[in-house]
Amino acid sequence: MPFPHYLEDLEAGQRFTSPGRTITEADVMSFASWTNDNNQVHTDVEFANRTRYGQRIVHGMLGTSLCLGLIARTGVFEGSAVALLGIDGWRFAAPIFIGDTVTCTVEILSTRLTSKGTTGIVERQVTLTNQRGETVQEGRMDLMVLTRAAALA
Repeated sequence: MPFPHYLEDLEAGQRFTSPGRTITEADVMSFASWTNDNNQVHTDVEFANRTRYGQRIVHGMLGTSLCLGLIARTGVFEGSAVALLGIDGWRFAAPIFIGDTVTCTVEILSTRLTSKGTTGIVERQVTLTNQRGETVQEGRMDLMVLTRAAALA
């Protein structure tokens, strides 16, 4: 199916999986710098070695942010997305480590046309998994998208 996907192209049960992305030390240090979240569990090797994980962990919100970028890499919503409506019920199921390769899967839960008639709401379950297939984060990221007619107008 051509990209982007408009409301009419989406239906409950469809799944889209992103390419993988390996998280590097540079990613973690850059995220720490621009968020000012320099918690030692992310930035201090010696400190992190003494924690329950025995190594540094990736910021949870870095993983969540990567989901948005990974979804963009699928191309499914590029050009049809109007607005991210919220992130709901988000769970941090397992730690992400430097060197992990993550992928993001989006499952369409439902779609509906808005009263305006030019956009629709897409309810999406998003799952971030590591290279071992373990779910590390998951939750809802609902999206407003254009209808095809609105996009062509």
